[in-house]
Amino acid sequence: MLAFAIEDMLIEGGFRIAGVARNLATALAIIESGVCDAAILDANLSGVSAAPVASALALRGVPFLILSGYSPEQQPSAFSGALRLQKPCRPDRLLRTLRGILPDQ
Repeated sequence: MLAFAIEDMLIEGGFRIAGVARNLATALAIIESGVCDAAILDANLSGVSAAPVASALALRGVPFLILSGYSPEQQPSAFSGALRLQKPCRPDRLLRTLRGILPDQ
């Protein structure tokens, strides 16, 4: 439910959404499609670590940020170096941070 609220907020903020992933397979398929300029990741997807997604994004040079209720110490090393926002996060802060990691267009 939170993912859909974030999706709506991003659309209202002028972003196009490549997809919403509830599991690793969907997230990796979105990345593989090459339509993703940046990503917002939670530390886990349906109870599974999102570290493989972070690694796939990093390999392709796609910037991402972590939006999670987990503390940095609880997150996999694959997330190191990524910007982190703690849930709950103000919508304006999320939008500003996402714009900040997007490549110049």
